[in-house]
Amino acid sequence: MSENYNESSIKSLDWKEHIRLRPGMYIGKLGDGSAPDDGIYVLLKEIIDNSIDEFVMGNGKSIEIDIQDHKVTVRDHGRGIPLGMVNACVSKINTGAKYDSNVFKKAVGLNGVGSKAVNAMSSYFEVQSIREGKSKTSVFHRGELVEDDDIVNSEEKQGTKITFIPDNKIFGNFHFLTDYIEKMLWNYAYLNNGLTLYFNGSRFIAKNGLLDLLQNEIDTSICYPIIHLKAEDFEFAFTHSKQYGEEYYSFVNGQNTTQGGTHQQAFRESIVKTIREFYNKNFEPADIRTSIVAALSIKVQEPVFESQTKTKLGSQFMEPDGRTVRTFITDMVTQNLDNFLHKNPETAEALLNKILLNMKERKEMAGIKKLVKDSAKKTSLHNKKLRDCRIHLTANDERKLESTLFITEGDSASGSITKSRDVNTQAVFSLKGKPLNSYGLSKKIVYQNEEFNLLQAALNIDEEIDNLRYNYIVIATDADVDGMHIRLLLLTFFLQFYPDLIKRGHLYILQTPLFRVRNKSTTYYCYSHDEKLKAIEKLKGKPEITRFKGLGEISPDEFKHFIGNDIRLDPVILKKDSAVNKLLEFYMGKNTPERQDFIIDNLKIDEEELAMDEIS
Repeated sequence: MSENYNESSIKSLDWKEHIRLRPGMYIGKLGDGSAPDDGIYVLLKEIIDNSIDEFVMGNGKSIEIDIQDHKVTVRDHGRGIPLGMVNACVSKINTGAKYDSNVFKKAVGLNGVGSKAVNAMSSYFEVQSIREGKSKTSVFHRGELVEDDDIVNSEEKQGTKITFIPDNKIFGNFHFLTDYIEKMLWNYAYLNNGLTLYFNGSRFIAKNGLLDLLQNEIDTSICYPIIHLKAEDFEFAFTHSKQYGEEYYSFVNGQNTTQGGTHQQAFRESIVKTIREFYNKNFEPADIRTSIVAALSIKVQEPVFESQTKTKLGSQFMEPDGRTVRTFITDMVTQNLDNFLHKNPETAEALLNKILLNMKERKEMAGIKKLVKDSAKKTSLHNKKLRDCRIHLTANDERKLESTLFITEGDSASGSITKSRDVNTQAVFSLKGKPLNSYGLSKKIVYQNEEFNLLQAALNIDEEIDNLRYNYIVIATDADVDGMHIRLLLLTFFLQFYPDLIKRGHLYILQTPLFRVRNKSTTYYCYSHDEKLKAIEKLKGKPEITRFKGLGEISPDEFKHFIGNDIRLDPVILKKDSAVNKLLEFYMGKNTPERQDFIIDNLKIDEEELAMDEIS
């Protein structure tokens, strides 16, 4: 082999070839738009971030976003790209104004890659800059310049307009989900007072920063009014709610750091330190932070993120040769929160009562946890119920974002998935019968109920949700009444005890085909009655039609198609106006007839379709 290693073995890729060959280095995972961190949303953010940076520098007060089918247009009213550098700024790597820290001291994107990555990964990319009464437009195809118009006079308002279509050769059959985009735009609004964003006719504007964020996001009762404080380059708001766990909305220079980082950890530590000192009590950190819901935003000069997708801050310092992020946040929280609690004794008393309640519940739970952990049966059952994968979300591996746990019911279904899965990234957890209806129950049931306890252990979320082992938690049940009921029971479990898993975009429903339509040469797998009719029309004649009644009826060889590259996942999304307690009450409360109607109405095969199948 060594003699074949010569000059011809060395290849030098140009900028667009490298981006297209290794897209994950620039935008994380690709995906089809089902997950909030899929690549198409990263492309959109890269373009909007440039417009946000213009607003932060005092240029333009509105941004318009329009998405029709696969075509995206973003228009700002900033200064516009200098006309002579339009092409270079979107096609020449490591080119941009953000290298001049005097111009963009606290911008999100500092690597000169963002718009170039969008350009290279788009089948159509058009850039127009309007500046000082003149306009320059260029069009690219997969990073290659195909139209280079001359600079012309223009009466349009100053700014930049970017239009792009993500390349389906990279992203496959992708789709944009409005819910994800709206959440992204609300975050921009919360963090940029005075900015108005428009998306397909809807307006996004916030006047009270992170206070508005928490007021809109918290859907349970709270223990005391939201504490909202602002300081130099730092804003935070928090309260304690009635839900379990900890929930954080953290941002760096306007970037939503969904995986936290040095700033979020520093905030968690400083909250504990300040409260201990204020009450002069050495409370356990868990007693202080359990049920906290907090939002924090920090501005850092030349931030360092742990990945190109900028979801986790790695910076140790606020600015080169400056204070550490930890020291800065600790000082800001200690000073401002201590002053607030002294001035607001009623809030201070309510906070103390919540901490004492957390302490009482923790001690009660400790005994239950010990009994469970001491049980030898737990280990053997865990091994039987969980067929684990090799790569997890907590691992340092480039495929960690693919880590998936399928939750199935019954031996046949779990057996098919187990034999078909990618053992590196896909795990299977097998339920025994229908889970308990956990609506209205306390978290004790998570440890006392065998199924829930083992599921929690498999997910690794006993101590902290940040320890989650899988990026995708996929409910895989049959498309019948029993399967829908099991699905609702599992949704109830997550909504009741781990709503943050849903809010962070980790929970999904697996779509599996209802029909197989084939002749001797071609096979179509159909996920609806309409797809089946179209497949019959394509094949003509009298093809063989099979209706799958359950997951266990699908052979492992066939299942590989449905959980591989062509996997179809429906994300479980909590919309902005969806209250968890109201959802639980409707689906799992006393309104049984309504719930039964919901289950029947939402089945993929209704009675009419079944009748049509029997006739055909």
